[in-house]
Amino acid sequence: MAKSVCVICSTPMPGEWTEYPEYPFCTKRCKLIDLGRWLNEDYKIPDAAPPRDASTAGDTDGAASEGSS
Repeated sequence: MAKSVCVICSTPMPGEWTEYPEYPFCTKRCKLIDLGRWLNEDYKIPDAAPPRDASTAGDTDGAASEGSS
């Protein structure tokens, strides 16, 4: 059996994970702390797309408008 700890406060969580209704958190308080971090954008999922360069975006828009004139 692997030992679990709360991902927020690192409190040991003895027993099976099924004994913790808020798993992987030890309590509802830790679950709400985690939710607050997501809502405050403390956690971010990285964007897989490379950042757009402003000069590249301008060239594409300029070419399209020149061809339609």
